[in-house]
Amino acid sequence: MDTRIDTEMQKVYVERKRWVFFGLPFTFTKYTVTEDVITVNEGVLSTRENDCYLYKVQDVELQTSLGERIFGLGTVACYTGDNTHPQLFLSHIKNAKEIKDYILKTSEEARRKRRTLNTLNINASDIDDVEE
Repeated sequence: MDTRIDTEMQKVYVERKRWVFFGLPFTFTKYTVTEDVITVNEGVLSTRENDCYLYKVQDVELQTSLGERIFGLGTVACYTGDNTHPQLFLSHIKNAKEIKDYILKTSEEARRKRRTLNTLNINASDIDDVEE
């Protein structure tokens, strides 16, 4: 069940995590990507929902193993400033390249809209250790 819904102004991607074997969606993990947030829903009896705002996404990477390439899948790795998931993986999904490009473009637009700055942690605490 992969879905891409185009509304008037907003795209919504809904993908299920799949087994690499034949790319079948027999897992209970669902990823939803909108222009504001990435949502990960996991579980059947006991469920967990986690959200990450797109403006917190700092970098996006597409990872594809041989098995994923054979069955048309990929894993999108999002490196974020989020406390609960500094690395958020959308594992074994279809349309991975398209979703990665969408997250990369939309996260930059979200940062501009919120007027936030994407910075790197360069261990500034170590600056006190420098001898003069």
